[in-house]
Amino acid sequence: MSRTVHTAALEPEAFAPFGEVIEAVGEPDQIINRGMCGRYHDLAGLDFTGDGARAGISLFQARPRALPYELDMMERHPQGSQAFLPMTADPFLIIVAPDACGAPGTPKAFLTRPGQGVNYRRGTWHGVLTPLHEPGLFAVVDRIGDGPNLEEHWFEEPYIIQAP
Repeated sequence: MSRTVHTAALEPEAFAPFGEVIEAVGEPDQIINRGMCGRYHDLAGLDFTGDGARAGISLFQARPRALPYELDMMERHPQGSQAFLPMTADPFLIIVAPDACGAPGTPKAFLTRPGQGVNYRRGTWHGVLTPLHEPGLFAVVDRIGDGPNLEEHWFEEPYIIQAP
């Protein structure tokens, strides 16, 4: 038996309980480089704990998945936020859930538009990196440091994530 969750378009207001949508919308905060570049400034609240912890930039390359998608596990990072910035304009699947007494509550699923990335707040339950197209290449800004920073939760009954 499985449970179904339908995707929605990724909108900042709907995603706000879980983090920030990172995208260039509206007018830039600053015009720099002799008027040739608009800067959209400070779009995500990076948050890291632990002695010696710092922000790092890594590249992740994940195999594409397809909808419907079976969600059987979610994870969270209690010591650091985690930002995913796609290096292509292809949409990807985002799955998040509120905390329910130390486990993920009912998941929510979003599909990005070209130019959107996300920053998961520290401790936010989320699905694994789920690109829908090759090459699945992402820049990831997250915590680099010692100590445990990964919790996983496996569902007894999976969720099926479907397009609307």
